[in-house]
Amino acid sequence: MYSFRNDYSEGAHPSVLKALIDTNLEQTPGYGTDRYCEEARALIREKIAVPDADVHFLVGGTQVNLVACAAFLRPFEAVIAPESGHPLIHETGALEATGHRVLSAPSRDGKLRPEAVAALCRAHSSEHMVRPRMLYLSDSSELGTAYTKEELSALHNTCKEYQLYSYLDGARLGCGMVSSTAPLSWTDLGETLDAFTIGGTKNGLLFGEALVITNDALKADFRSHMKQRGALLAKGRLLGVQFRAILENDLYLENARHANALAQHLQAGIEALGYSMLLPSPTNQIFPIFPNDLLERLCSLYEYEVQQPMDEQSTCIRLVTSWATPPEAVEQFLDDLARLRAI
Repeated sequence: MYSFRNDYSEGAHPSVLKALIDTNLEQTPGYGTDRYCEEARALIREKIAVPDADVHFLVGGTQVNLVACAAFLRPFEAVIAPESGHPLIHETGALEATGHRVLSAPSRDGKLRPEAVAALCRAHSSEHMVRPRMLYLSDSSELGTAYTKEELSALHNTCKEYQLYSYLDGARLGCGMVSSTAPLSWTDLGETLDAFTIGGTKNGLLFGEALVITNDALKADFRSHMKQRGALLAKGRLLGVQFRAILENDLYLENARHANALAQHLQAGIEALGYSMLLPSPTNQIFPIFPNDLLERLCSLYEYEVQQPMDEQSTCIRLVTSWATPPEAVEQFLDDLARLRAI
């Protein structure tokens, strides 16, 4: 049984494992103060062309989201997220457990729009209500869509108008950056965001997310927030070694291109067999809609996530490819789908 359930089922890219093995017996200072973390930070600053950016390495996505929320916001300030956003759906209230409300913005495609942000800001203008202060974006989004440079710039301008911070969860940043419909450069991120993460867990690392802070107002005492919330890893060099390996020689984006290309081939093959999608996705998550009786047979061959029922006869599922997905697995899925369709 092959799994298209997520993009972190496999371990790590061989280059990352080799880097860990090659440095395994070295003695380094702890808590991210080692030379490997410094070299990874320097690589990130160079790529985004922000020499004074702060870069912190944390273990997981939910962890970095909640620490950032706690550090960036005052007690009465809130986060605006699209209704399908990770903090509202998949993080068990982690952001709200820090004491900050997450406001849900309507969104058909997983992306925030300036008009939705402005409407929520106007609706929360009283001193008796929480005050919106930070946008939660994700690229690629939970629905596989990706932000264009123009969309990020428009949101950045809205943030200036309403005195908001823009924070982007980049758990699948690579796939968003190399998407066919919304490609981004590293410098685009530095120009349009106050803070963002470079996700490693879903793009070839054993674990790890890099938080990049470009806004000086958000930098103070961040390591203290990390320590208080259990996010300052004693063996911090394990993160630095991995990020240095994945960011050298364009491997980070190369992994994402592989994942995207296979998902797009899978999406096109499914559509060619006559099935529709919940929405078009240019990244490594796709959302086909299948008859329930077909899914009863398909689930004995493949693992996947159920996205949502469409009606009594059909269901939308999520299929995800990764840096490690072999092309043969995609071809086999399409062959099996065609065979099961004919039964």
